[in-house]
Amino acid sequence: MKKMIIASTSTIYGGSYLEYLLPTLKSFFSDVKTILFIPYARPSGISYDAYTNIAKEAFQKIGIEIEGIHGYKNPIEAIQNAEGIFTGGGNTFELVNQLYKNDILETLKKVLENGTPYLGTSAGSNICGINMKNTNDMPIVYPPSFKTLGCIPFNINAHYLDPIEGTKHMGETRETRIKEFHVFNNTAVLGLREGSWLEVIGETITLKGNYTARLFEKDKKPIESGIGEISI
Repeated sequence: MKKMIIASTSTIYGGSYLEYLLPTLKSFFSDVKTILFIPYARPSGISYDAYTNIAKEAFQKIGIEIEGIHGYKNPIEAIQNAEGIFTGGGNTFELVNQLYKNDILETLKKVLENGTPYLGTSAGSNICGINMKNTNDMPIVYPPSFKTLGCIPFNINAHYLDPIEGTKHMGETRETRIKEFHVFNNTAVLGLREGSWLEVIGETITLKGNYTARLFEKDKKPIESGIGEISI
């Protein structure tokens, strides 16, 4: 049975890394002593070691150890044997590229479907959907496929932003870009605002946190999805 937390972001304004989620994570990972960290997304281009140390510092506050997957000779076995798994944010293109390069995407999907507890933030949340086509990231590398885990039956647009009334910015809004996506794709998209997350237990998906989410489906008007169970 799946057990996942899919968060829009690791850090909300004014807080430290994972600070707003730590009370939830302490309960969620209550039976876990060590979490396998996947640092492949490399935010701002930082090294795997530097990124893993940031995760270590956060999880030490709730008494959980972190080990980076890059420290293992066999990443497939590392995933198979993990008590819990955390995939951090950064660039989704590079994250997916490395998941394919290390041949671990299908193994990761399998262990998550079988109940290994999982935390994803930002890019680590993007990969939980059908594909990564609704990422906000620049295509700095070209992964073999845009197909991702498919642990939830829709895509995530992390860090979802609403249009700002009165702004002079002339670029496309997130809503505009998602509408463009739906010209060529049928997959539903959930705009997940910072400070909110999805809790997945089995096939039940529940929106938690401080904000509603914005649900986009092809040929339908977008709607606000309130805190509570989500059905798509």
